[in-house]
Amino acid sequence: MTTPTTSSGPYQVHSEARGPHWIAWISRDGSGKPERSVILVAETREMAEARARAWAEKS
Repeated sequence: MTTPTTSSGPYQVHSEARGPHWIAWISRDGSGKPERSVILVAETREMAEARARAWAEKS
């Protein structure tokens, strides 16, 4: 299950349910591919997306 992409600044946050957890990643070029192949994992969609946003702001 893929959730809608959210745009926030110069990057997009993508998230998807994977078994009992959620994954999230950032794309910057509109391709939907993970920036530098980084995927973040968390228990909930909100947590995974928050981790992805924090990673994007640091990189």
